[in-house]
Amino acid sequence: MKITFHRYLAHAMALALLLAPAAFGANKDMVQLQTQVQALQDQLSRLQQSNDERFGAMRSLIEQNTDTVNRVANSLDAISHSLQTSTADQGGKVDQVSAQVQSLHDAVDELKARLAKVSKQLDDMAAAQQNLQAAPQGQPAQNPQLPPQGAQAPPPDVLYNNALSDYNGAKYNLASQEFADYVKYYGNTDLAGNAQYYIADIEYKQGNYKQAVQDYDKVIEQYPSGNKASAAQLKKAYAFLNLNQRDAGVRELRALIARYPKSLEAQQARERLNSLGATTTASKPSPNRSR
Repeated sequence: MKITFHRYLAHAMALALLLAPAAFGANKDMVQLQTQVQALQDQLSRLQQSNDERFGAMRSLIEQNTDTVNRVANSLDAISHSLQTSTADQGGKVDQVSAQVQSLHDAVDELKARLAKVSKQLDDMAAAQQNLQAAPQGQPAQNPQLPPQGAQAPPPDVLYNNALSDYNGAKYNLASQEFADYVKYYGNTDLAGNAQYYIADIEYKQGNYKQAVQDYDKVIEQYPSGNKASAAQLKKAYAFLNLNQRDAGVRELRALIARYPKSLEAQQARERLNSLGATTTASKPSPNRSR
């Protein structure tokens, strides 16, 4: 019996000696794994701090650029007012200066749209990062909103800039299609009214005055507060005059003056009415005529 007991004891001791290195190795691997996890957590913390600093710097830069663009817009408004009061007797020069100022307005509007887009992208990135951090372990973070699937359109700034470049390069058919796509896909953005205006202006340049009247009217009706509304009404009047519809043209010029009395386009409308021998307001019928 003693021999058997000693034999079992010897086997147990031998087994313990065999398992000891394995247990030591497993414990060593666990410590190493914990060290690696801690290193990853520290790295993630540093990355988070770096991202927060970058987001803050980007937001500050966007705010500074937005302030600068707003100051430029205010300066353009002041220039427009000054031109209105000082160039009334300059004849044809008013049209040229007005077009130059309008081009500057377009550039400012484009910058505003770009800044708004960058600001939104920054907000989306910050929200996605917060979702990623807040997601429980083992569960994927929610995907940020994606554009609807279907017909793929270029980003709004790319599409608009391409269209404007083709317009300035007299590639009118291509520009018209690009502006139409912009209105179709991004009709609620700040530059949609500009895009619709250029569609009408291309028709006007190509001598399609009847279609131009309809397209200018869309700018006036759908984007009345846009910076192209007064220009659209002026060109709509010109289109009527080119169609030999004098009464309609005069009526539109008078409506422009009543609607946007302080605009450069109103000054141009007054000059055009003067050249047509028409007054800026319709004359009231004489009481004697009703008798």
